[in-house]
Amino acid sequence: MAQTDRLHSGSRTYPRSLALSLLNLGMLMVILDGTIVTVALPAIGEDLGFSAADLAWVMNIYMIAFGGLLLLAGRLGDIFGRKRMFLAGLAVFTVASVAAGLATSPEMLLIARFVQGAGGAMSSAVSLGMIVTLYPEPAEQGKAIGVFSFIGAAGASLGLVLGGVLTELADWHWIFLVNLPIGAVTLLLAARVLASDTPTGPRGKADAVGAALVTSGLMLLVYAVVQAEEHGWASARTWALVAAAFALIALFAVRQARTRTPLIPLRTFRSRNVSGANAVQILTIAAMFGFQVLVVLYMQHVLGFGAAKTGWAMLPTAVAIGAVSLGVSARLIARFGARNVLLTGLLVLTAGMLYLVRVPVQGSYAADLLPVFALLGGGGLVLPALATLAMSDARPEDAGVVSGLFNTTQQIGAALGVALLNTLSTSRSEDLLAEGKDTATALTGGYHLAFAVGTGLLAAAAILTLTVLRTPRTADAGSVPIASSADGTDSAEAGNATGGTDATRTAASAGAAPHI
Repeated sequence: MAQTDRLHSGSRTYPRSLALSLLNLGMLMVILDGTIVTVALPAIGEDLGFSAADLAWVMNIYMIAFGGLLLLAGRLGDIFGRKRMFLAGLAVFTVASVAAGLATSPEMLLIARFVQGAGGAMSSAVSLGMIVTLYPEPAEQGKAIGVFSFIGAAGASLGLVLGGVLTELADWHWIFLVNLPIGAVTLLLAARVLASDTPTGPRGKADAVGAALVTSGLMLLVYAVVQAEEHGWASARTWALVAAAFALIALFAVRQARTRTPLIPLRTFRSRNVSGANAVQILTIAAMFGFQVLVVLYMQHVLGFGAAKTGWAMLPTAVAIGAVSLGVSARLIARFGARNVLLTGLLVLTAGMLYLVRVPVQGSYAADLLPVFALLGGGGLVLPALATLAMSDARPEDAGVVSGLFNTTQQIGAALGVALLNTLSTSRSEDLLAEGKDTATALTGGYHLAFAVGTGLLAAAAILTLTVLRTPRTADAGSVPIASSADGTDSAEAGNATGGTDATRTAASAGAAPHI
């Protein structure tokens, strides 16, 4: 039976499309703020006095807080209610945006960005569950999730355009302050329109200790990579930080094995598709998000582009990803299988990154960059296919956990990629300057090294895809991944009991925050 297009909230009814728009708008704000700072980084660094290596933390600390707290935020949403978590996250995010816009020192900006990331995790962790509840009928649900996924796929690139325009027309402070009116209106409307929900999670406390361990471990790991540029990759200090980071992550794993309410049940990693897809994602996102930062620096510092021109120059990326993710990715996955589509997308991305390894000092946008931005449309193939593979073995009761893991590795890959490629680029440029090269040549040489390493990361992701991932079996004619039970038997019946789409609808959202 067709679902009514109205929803009840309190004593009034509202169009479901309005509720969906509010959820999408909240998610768009979070996605945009992951990348809107990219074009403004040079202006921020000059105004607040960031060093070249430390400037990456303006992005990294947001992504680490966002990725590290997603699992805890999702768990708290199950315990206290998704609407409450969404509204609280939106409020935290908006207030932190104002603090970031008013920042007068590096420390003030970094603290505000961390709180922004925490607020983003709170709101985005529950958005998908609210959309699934809002649209329980499979056909309508697929359309709603398609819009949600498109916003994530294109939002990151759109952030580059808006960041450039706002930085040049006003100044960098407004890339954050613009969130105040948008966040305030969204918060007020969402409080009235979104229906209240009954907590569905298990009774008990959320694993705050586990969240603290994994977040601090990941932050320390990124810090070690960033500081390696100053202290050297072979220094005892660098490796001591790396060892401490992995020790914290190991303690997190031990904690998950022993606690009654783990953020990530360790049985999740028994599936080669779950583990493999997340590993492929870390490599892919690290390469592509690191590229996104460095190509912006290349356009500004070598080609002399202004902030607005840089943002507009990146627009073809958003168009290409949006066209592929909305237009053809689902049909290709249904026809050729997620693994084949993923491999094709990775090869396209690798070709684009390899093309940049020879980008000249006196480069041309049309000849040297535009073809690469067009090839980035391969990202519209990669993330939906990765999400499908990551969710293909998820049992119905673990679908939310697996989706949270996928979103988490997405953010961590982005943070590590920026830290690693930016550090390598800076170190190489300083060596070339010491050899007597001019600034433009030295900078370009540093970018060449970073793009070469990014090419290697994408090639490694393609090899993992070939050797580890397996095409999931599908149910009937719908090409719906079949959840696999712990003993390896198919559990299509379990999926059908919940509408037959638990794994796939969660998979569709897992690609909702791509940073390609």
